[in-house]
Amino acid sequence: MAIRAAVMTEPHAPIEVWSLDDPPLEEGGILLETVASEVCGTDVHLHHGQLAGVPYPIVPGHVSVGRVLEAVGVDTDATGAPVAPGDVVTFYDVHEVCGTCWHCLVAGQPNRCPNRRVYGITYSALEGPLGGWAERIYLKPGVRLLKLPEVLSADDVIGGGCGLFTGFAAVERSGLQMADTVLVQGSGPVGLSAAAFAALRGAALTIVIGAPSDRLALATNLGADLTLSLETLTREERREEILELTGGRGADTVIEASGNPAAVTEGFDLLRDGGTYVIAGHYTDAGEIELNPHIAINRKHAVVRGLRQHHRPALRIGRDGQRSRGCRVTAYTEGRDRASGLIQPSPQAPQTRRRRPGLAARTRSYPDGVSRPGCAPPLPRSDRARAPRARIAPSRSAC
Repeated sequence: MAIRAAVMTEPHAPIEVWSLDDPPLEEGGILLETVASEVCGTDVHLHHGQLAGVPYPIVPGHVSVGRVLEAVGVDTDATGAPVAPGDVVTFYDVHEVCGTCWHCLVAGQPNRCPNRRVYGITYSALEGPLGGWAERIYLKPGVRLLKLPEVLSADDVIGGGCGLFTGFAAVERSGLQMADTVLVQGSGPVGLSAAAFAALRGAALTIVIGAPSDRLALATNLGADLTLSLETLTREERREEILELTGGRGADTVIEASGNPAAVTEGFDLLRDGGTYVIAGHYTDAGEIELNPHIAINRKHAVVRGLRQHHRPALRIGRDGQRSRGCRVTAYTEGRDRASGLIQPSPQAPQTRRRRPGLAARTRSYPDGVSRPGCAPPLPRSDRARAPRARIAPSRSAC
């Protein structure tokens, strides 16, 4: 039976609906009925032609959830959990790594294998339904499968999506230590996820720079202690706030998740001497910046790490439904050509997140006469229980 798929024929061209042949299943192959597939920022980059080597036409969709229809010789997932027709699963999109090259064998970095292929990105639509924007997805032999635990729905996985996995990987790559001060640049899906995982990993203070105000409110619900608005605070004002909070040192860990080249120079400026900077937001070439490597890196003894591809251990966090930070994010597709996202308050989640000791809201006056929120020095222990949590920066209209 033919499979309908949304096909990106070339950059900037309208998405077309094609009929693809139902693929014959090889030994080790799996056929999924698509339950949900993400529309990721990478798909926008693909549509703009900003990734090299893409074999258009393609079936996009590199983060997907499906129901097993058929499986030939496969009865367990990557963790050893039993898998059978009817089970809901997701899968690792990076595939066909060789296992024999220098990156695979010596460096232990198969995601840099020159032979790798990626579902929804580097497979052509002429090769079959090898992306999530189709009614069914063919998983080739060797694709790593993960059965969804009962506490996770397809909406949970797609709501977190690529941003969740990338944010998790950015925090893991940072080597974040308990009681660190963490600054996240960007309040999109990657930045929000990074803030949540930084808080879960034990950061003493998690700060998010971003916009608009509703994204910053969501950052607070997900674990950020303080948010600084790009819309109402200048770069110098943001620097003042962070230096005051850190005794003039700067953040221990900075995670860039904005995709804006200008954020990188600011990130180095806000990083303490000897701190770690993870640049996770530049999956494509967004432009150049002027950077003094002596001042930004060498003199600071800064550790700089890049991040381009994510992985899936973040799903383990979601096995415990009690870890919700106060919101449930879902995304879903309707029909062949319409996608929408929804943010819903979770009825089970507490109304406020746990408070970091010693962090209290206050208002600071600037020379322009505008009052903006910041953070007071640590309160006496007896007053900490009464301290309200830090609030987000005011919206443009408030200023």
